[in-house]
Amino acid sequence: MAEHEDLAAALQRQQAENAALRAELDETNQGVLALYAELDQQADQLKEVSELKSRFLSYMSHEFRTPLGSILSITRLLEDGMDGPLNDEQLKQVRFISAGAIELRDMVDDLLDLAKIEAGRISISPAWFDLMDLFSALRGMFRPLTEGAGTVDLRFEAPPELPMLFTDDKKLAQILRNFISNALKFTPEGRVVVSARPEGEAHIRFSVRDTGIGIPAHMLDALFEDFVQVDSPIQKRVRGTGLGLALCKRFAELLGGSVGVQSTVGEGSDFHVIVPIKLETGEADDAR
Repeated sequence: MAEHEDLAAALQRQQAENAALRAELDETNQGVLALYAELDQQADQLKEVSELKSRFLSYMSHEFRTPLGSILSITRLLEDGMDGPLNDEQLKQVRFISAGAIELRDMVDDLLDLAKIEAGRISISPAWFDLMDLFSALRGMFRPLTEGAGTVDLRFEAPPELPMLFTDDKKLAQILRNFISNALKFTPEGRVVVSARPEGEAHIRFSVRDTGIGIPAHMLDALFEDFVQVDSPIQKRVRGTGLGLALCKRFAELLGGSVGVQSTVGEGSDFHVIVPIKLETGEADDAR
């Protein structure tokens, strides 16, 4: 009889422990469900904030473009002497205004591109083109900045025999244009060399090498993030948004490629972008 009573008591204790364990599990499950609900709510809020930021950048960029266009048009008229010739000091001041407006327009363009990418509205338009045509266009674009300067030599190396490329030449040109502009800014004297070579069987590697100030090793990993700028005396004189390299990275990803950099302080930097020779149609469709 005593054994039955002991067994019954043990069974009751076990049942009580099981009930307590079930209650604890139920409480834990409720906590997990509440945590999931909170995470979902925060995710929705973050998505809404991101959308609001993208809309704000887009609206702000569009609103700035019209007055900036007007300022640039007026400065061109003044420089051309449409209302009479300017003296040297007046011409100098007008060119300061023009340079500032161009700089601000470039910043606005960067912000607008960022807003389009984050909103998924950027479009990729691949087409077949010859690499030499791309180099010729870039050479012509930078000729006014390098001719007569005498301190920096911009060179475009003749590439080895390469096939036609099927990608978005405008996005690729924008990446290289940004690399070249940065190289010229941070190379007080020396040379900037643009080159292209095969990377494996299906990709091409474009490089922009300079003999400029170089970049500290601790900054290289973060260099392609939004709003990151190199801390240097030259940077303090050259204003910018810190978005150019971040946009290069995103454009390269849209083209199915990647970007990278190698640099040594005091010796120079080598920025590169690797893209497929032929952008797959699926990648182009996804980017739309």
